[in-house]
Amino acid sequence: MENQLAYTISTDKSFDEVVKSIEDKTAQNKFRVLHTHDVQGTLAEKGFEHAPLKIIEVCNSGFANEALARDLMVAMFMPCKFVVADIDGKTSVTLVRPTMISQMIPGVGLDDLAADVENTLRKVMDESI
Repeated sequence: MENQLAYTISTDKSFDEVVKSIEDKTAQNKFRVLHTHDVQGTLAEKGFEHAPLKIIEVCNSGFANEALARDLMVAMFMPCKFVVADIDGKTSVTLVRPTMISQMIPGVGLDDLAADVENTLRKVMDESI
């Protein structure tokens, strides 16, 4: 499913398998995993129950540097994020769409760069499910 903000796909693969695959495929596509937030674990520490949920933050330094050189406001949307969730027994992966940034900060020449980043990260998703 795709909308202006996000691109989401689901799979029958296990949650852990998809998280590992995204982390591996990210590196294979010249991005780096900066951090993986275990939201379920963090909430459990505070006594809240939640289905498996991780936010995987990724970055490509070259793309980031180029985007920041065009407009420092891009930093508000960095790094790129994948959200992996267990929803009704299926694993869902959502990408916050980088092309949304070019729409939020128009006129600074981010369209092609954001599209390149988004295409690469969608490839990561598609290869991971």
